[in-house]
Amino acid sequence: MQLGPSETASYTGAVVSIGSSLTLTGLGIIVGMVTAILTFAVSTYFAWRRDRREEREARARLEELKDHIKGESWRSDEKS
Repeated sequence: MQLGPSETASYTGAVVSIGSSLTLTGLGIIVGMVTAILTFAVSTYFAWRRDRREEREARARLEELKDHIKGESWRSDEKS
């Protein structure tokens, strides 16, 4: 889709008028909201990664404990 000069000028004027209507307070609010959303997204991502890592660690510990228990029951049978 090719925009003609008059359409380009119209869209540019719309963007400039919206931009110029923002005060520092409005701009600060927008920046704050974007920052909050990005912070939430990054925090959620790293919490998800931590949960996966802790789950793998718990499974490994359970396997190690099972192996340890099997080894002890084998040794107790041997002593009898």
